[in-house]
Amino acid sequence: MDINFNENKQHTLQAPVTISGTGLHSGIHADMVLNPAPPNFGFQFKRTDLGCSAPIKADCDLVTDTSRGTTLEKGEVKISTVEHILAALVGMGIDNCLIEVSGPEIPIIDGSSMPFTNLIEATGVVEQDAEKVWYELDEPISFYDEAKNAEFTAVPANDYRITTLIDFNSPVLGTQHADLKRLKDFQKEIAPCRTFCFLHELEALLDNNLIKGGDINNAIVVVDKPITPEEMQRLAKAFGKDNIDVQKEGYLNNLELRFNNEPARHKLLDVVGDLALSGYPMKAHIMANRPGHSSNVGLAKVLKAHFKKHSKNVNVPAYDPSAPALIPLEEIEKILPHRYPFLLVDKIIRINEKEVIGIKNVTFNEYFFQGHFPGNPIMPGVLQVEALAQTGGILCIKSMPEGQYDTYFLKVDNCKFKVKVVPGDTMILKMELMEPIRRGICTMKGSVYVGNKLCTEGEFTAQIVRRV
Repeated sequence: MDINFNENKQHTLQAPVTISGTGLHSGIHADMVLNPAPPNFGFQFKRTDLGCSAPIKADCDLVTDTSRGTTLEKGEVKISTVEHILAALVGMGIDNCLIEVSGPEIPIIDGSSMPFTNLIEATGVVEQDAEKVWYELDEPISFYDEAKNAEFTAVPANDYRITTLIDFNSPVLGTQHADLKRLKDFQKEIAPCRTFCFLHELEALLDNNLIKGGDINNAIVVVDKPITPEEMQRLAKAFGKDNIDVQKEGYLNNLELRFNNEPARHKLLDVVGDLALSGYPMKAHIMANRPGHSSNVGLAKVLKAHFKKHSKNVNVPAYDPSAPALIPLEEIEKILPHRYPFLLVDKIIRINEKEVIGIKNVTFNEYFFQGHFPGNPIMPGVLQVEALAQTGGILCIKSMPEGQYDTYFLKVDNCKFKVKVVPGDTMILKMELMEPIRRGICTMKGSVYVGNKLCTEGEFTAQIVRRV
């Protein structure tokens, strides 16, 4: 699938699709339905075999087990091995999906994400009328899981990139690394890579009555120690096979690797799926050394906390003072009736059908500083509100048929002043339509930024009136 759609818009599935299979550890057969979901829905799981149970959100804070996969649990709802389907959704550019499952575990199918990405490609992906907010790092973040000896570093990047390194001290696997430079390569380069385990782990899982749905064809089994004929017979019986062979390379049953570094690529796949549990689409380069489900979820929690703390700075408009104005002061005066000392917008740097961004340079020579705290000059909040209103007025007037118009306040709601605006500041004035303009009435959300700090915000309702 060529993922060249608008990355700044949210996406969902074209139509529901179904796939069925057996859970790797539970051995329970389940039907899974991927359903389209509305904007800002995210990823949620619903157990259809539990009657009227509520969906459970794909959230790292709801993870209760990472021993052989990632398990979510809330109340009576428990769903296991969620990482492969989450990786497929993220890798295919899906933002919103309701995953219905008629059992306690996601079907393992062939142990990779490929059956799921193929299913998504077959049904199609649709763009939604909602902006996708990407969360970016402004500094590196490090995370070390001492219990698992796993190390992670997340650094700022222009895309979502992941690099993994694995080293199990195995003569068969050796040291491997894998790199996903961009999400659009996920389906081809990462999705086909199957889960893997070592023979000694397999025997322990069988002893603990796990991998009831396991099959030699849905996992790579690494044999890096001698295996007795008795052990061979036991494994053959467990998997319902007449016999089991070991290749000279050290893999069970004549298995052919899809990539030379398929295990490292599958570990990368798991990282994509587990980090989806942070709940934040991100642009960052994740470098994972010896990752695993437990440490992946630990990193997801660290990233979730970081992005939640900095979420108010995500929508800060970029401002390049050297770039030419989209609407300079001379044109603003042709649109608005305001003049000195009450024209509070110096230029417009961005405007479209839904938002407008203006700039106001605040200097010590502003007339209002003479009487507003002369010894401690602070720009009056009411004038910040007026600057927002003028900026929004430009968008409203530009959207009307040809003619001269004025805008008049009807009300201001939820107005908050968070940070002082002082001489030397450059105000970035952002106004967004909250709903389409109807019968000359517009409702907008306004925000004043200085640098990356939100100083003032509010909701504005105004009337657009044609000049007589």
